[in-house]
Amino acid sequence: MKEAAIREHFVHQAAACDALGSPFTARLCRALAASLDRGTKTGARVLDWPGHTREDALALRLCGGLHALVLSGADGRLAAIYPPNDVDEAAIAAALPEAIFRNDDRLLAALASAPQTNEIARSGLLLPGFLTIAREIGLPLALHEIGSSAALNLLFDRFHYRYGDVEWGDPASPVRLAPDMRGKPVPLDGALKVVSRNGSDIAPVDIGIDADRLRLRSYIWADQTARLERIDAAISVAGTTPFSLEKADAADFVKARLASRRSGETFVLFHSIMWQYMPDATKAAIVAELAAAGNAATPDAPIAWLRMEPVSTADKYATLSLTLWPGGETRHLAHCDYHGRWIAWN
Repeated sequence: MKEAAIREHFVHQAAACDALGSPFTARLCRALAASLDRGTKTGARVLDWPGHTREDALALRLCGGLHALVLSGADGRLAAIYPPNDVDEAAIAAALPEAIFRNDDRLLAALASAPQTNEIARSGLLLPGFLTIAREIGLPLALHEIGSSAALNLLFDRFHYRYGDVEWGDPASPVRLAPDMRGKPVPLDGALKVVSRNGSDIAPVDIGIDADRLRLRSYIWADQTARLERIDAAISVAGTTPFSLEKADAADFVKARLASRRSGETFVLFHSIMWQYMPDATKAAIVAELAAAGNAATPDAPIAWLRMEPVSTADKYATLSLTLWPGGETRHLAHCDYHGRWIAWN
């Protein structure tokens, strides 16, 4: 029964990949569901997975490990079934057992890491929230991100954006984002200034290390070349923009940073598509720390909490929510595509 449920997990992940515009990864997941066996350490580990397959993103862990082999040039025969080659599902399924056998130890090691995509396109959905904070409060922004991965979304104001006929940002930036708009125009007026950029993650990705860059790129689906190009462009921007990224528990990071906030700037805590993966105790601690600090917030030392997360895990979209202190009012600013493809401003 356990094995059947794990194979079904790969099938469900395939459906999600199809819906999110990656037919190759969908074929790969279905092929893995059909071809995995216990003839390798990797296969046995997957089919006997002890945790929660969906919460652990088991299928995407294995897909990332396979993609890393292709990106690094470690397995030419595996690369032959990857884009830009157009290979059907039967051929993928036929090639996978030997590929897993050839790379058993590397793939087994890859299963230990949860996916970290650091999806740059989400900045196109966060930007209107940052502009709302800057416009309504009128102070520079001190940015603090949890679940930062490589912290590339901390650099959002160094990117170029287009929303319909309206542009924002650096026209010379190599990062070009243009989410579709659904419904109302996105408000982009007001001045925005960032005075500091600080991120944290329980497993931060250091883009200065080759292996970390490879791991980050491996979790991007192989047929979504625009996403690969975006992350490479953002990595180039990171080389010219100062920021800090530390390994820390999210609640500890928030507590320490709130304690050191300064007057004359807005303390901004933000995150995107990571809240549901944290333990309930960690989430409760962060909410409590924000509420306590918010009660003491003043107009010259305000606090903003911006998050792009599903209100319910059953939602097929994320919600861009903003809470401001003093006051503590929460507003749902927009509905958003998980991967940054569209925004519907409320």
